[in-house]
Amino acid sequence: MQLQVKITNRQILKIALPVAASILVPNINFITNNIFLGHLSEQALAVAGITGIYYLTFGVIGIGLSTGMQSLISRRAGENNIKEIGSLFSQAVRIAIAFSIASILITYFIAPVILRNTLHNADDIKIAISFIHVRIWGLPFLYIYQMRNALLISVNKSNYLIIGTLAETITNILLDYVLIFGKFGFPAFGFNGAAIASIVAEGVGLITIFLIIHFKGVGKQMNLFQSIGLNISMIKLILKQASPIILQFTLSLACWEFFYILIEHHGTQPLAISNIMRNLFGIFGCFAWSFSAASNSMVSNIIGQQLQHRVNELIFKIMKLATLFSVSIAILINLFTKLFLQVYGQSESFVTAAIPVARIISVALILQSISLIWLNAVVATGNTKRNLVTEIVTLVIYCVYVYLILERFNLSIIIGWLSEWIYWICLLIPSYWYMQSNKWMNRKI
Repeated sequence: MQLQVKITNRQILKIALPVAASILVPNINFITNNIFLGHLSEQALAVAGITGIYYLTFGVIGIGLSTGMQSLISRRAGENNIKEIGSLFSQAVRIAIAFSIASILITYFIAPVILRNTLHNADDIKIAISFIHVRIWGLPFLYIYQMRNALLISVNKSNYLIIGTLAETITNILLDYVLIFGKFGFPAFGFNGAAIASIVAEGVGLITIFLIIHFKGVGKQMNLFQSIGLNISMIKLILKQASPIILQFTLSLACWEFFYILIEHHGTQPLAISNIMRNLFGIFGCFAWSFSAASNSMVSNIIGQQLQHRVNELIFKIMKLATLFSVSIAILINLFTKLFLQVYGQSESFVTAAIPVARIISVALILQSISLIWLNAVVATGNTKRNLVTEIVTLVIYCVYVYLILERFNLSIIIGWLSEWIYWICLLIPSYWYMQSNKWMNRKI
């Protein structure tokens, strides 16, 4: 089994494009949820912004864990050390299950207190708490699914991801329609119907990807089920690599939740508009995240091959391709902004108010694609603590900006969304400098 990657555009696209498809499909789930909820009511669409970011905050814990695990497995793949890959995966699944249990407990006992003391609208609070109490039960499925995805990317089998995510999306779309509106004899669950649909869909996606790995023989090739006993030293290694990324992502999403809470203070329409912008980031940002995953996996793999002198060459190749995709997407967003916004079934005044924000997002997507590639290259070197420091400094600047703009000076959300430009630029500069400094070359993981 060939685990070592080559520094070619074809290899980059071979890894990144299936990952893009696998990220795109779940984001279609989010958009489908929001389109149906938009037709249910503007309030449902608005509250979906708060609950969506809340769930995503826990979801990125799994992303952080899988990202750390991915860099470790990619390094072992570059070294052709197949023996440790299965053990790394099984221990990561143990950690994921423990994290999901803790997240469920937090959602039931702590989250309601936070929401009651931050949101202003009593109806919003009631709907949000009811939704997250249902939605959070999808987290164990999501975490294990993320571990599987990271494994497949690390061993150059990212094309298998598409099948699992496609099964998840079809399930989610069908159940959204059935459970939100009460079709085919099912009761109308309304807002909570979207939560139930998503949980079932995540379970279907997980089962599908397990079956694919089994029948394609990947599990046997990677020794996935031969080292399932508790391995404390390997758990420590995974947590050492992943914990700064987990904290980084969690803080980032917590600050985004803070941003949405400040938006909620401006009223229902600004919150609903901002929720749609989150959808824009999700569906059109999939290419940025896929190329960043390629950056993490390929840079770590190349270092494992002792080709450190070619790392920056690889990063620039990935960046050029990612920028090409992101600029193309930005052009499409600006050409068809109104058409995209109209699918949410809102008024003409709503669409008009959302257009300037969408244009700001289109530029942010370009900055995001460049920044994520350099940020994940740093992850691949093993210096995840540096990323955490960069993130903390950036988030302080971000939170101060959004607080002053939205709360202190009560300015438009258009100015508030410029915070995305600030955020991605502040992440890019130190990551680029670190990789160019070559201080990472002798680091071992």
